[in-house]
Amino acid sequence: MENKRENEEFVDQVILIRRVTKVVKGGKNLRFSALVAVGNKNGKVGVGKGKAREVPMAIRKAIEDAKKNIIEVPIVRGTIPHYIEGRFGAGHVVLRPASQGTGVIAGSSVRIILELAGVKNILTKIIGSKNAITSAWATIEGLKSLKTRRGGGSKK
Repeated sequence: MENKRENEEFVDQVILIRRVTKVVKGGKNLRFSALVAVGNKNGKVGVGKGKAREVPMAIRKAIEDAKKNIIEVPIVRGTIPHYIEGRFGAGHVVLRPASQGTGVIAGSSVRIILELAGVKNILTKIIGSKNAITSAWATIEGLKSLKTRRGGGSKK
C-alpha cells in the first residue's frame, strides 16, 4: 500500500518525443522515442527513455524507466548546496546555487528536471551539446554528485 501511495505523488512531464525510422527491405519501420522526467517536487527526480510503435506506449515505457532511475537531490533553503558541473557524452551542464527569489534560470530539459526535483532558486548553463537527451542526463549526473554537510541545512 505504501509503494502505491509513493507512486501517486510523482508528477511526470514529457521532455522530448522523436519519430525514428529503421529502413528495412520492405520499407521503413516507424517508431516513437520518448524522454520523460518524473519527480515529487520534494527532492526526488528521475529521467527515462522509452520506444514503441505508438506515442502513448513510448511515454508509458519512459515513465516506468524514469521511476527505476529516481535519485535523491539534496535541497538546502530552496537551492542546491554548492556549485557543480554535470557531464554526459558531449552534454555539459553547470548548476549554481542562487539566492532566495531568483527562480529557476534554466532552459529546455534542465528546467523541467530541476522543477520536478523541487529546486526553487538556481542558475544553470548548458555548454557544448544542446541536445535534450544529453543535457537531461548531464543534469542528472550533476545532481547525483551533490553533497551536503552532515546535519547541516534544512530540506526546505
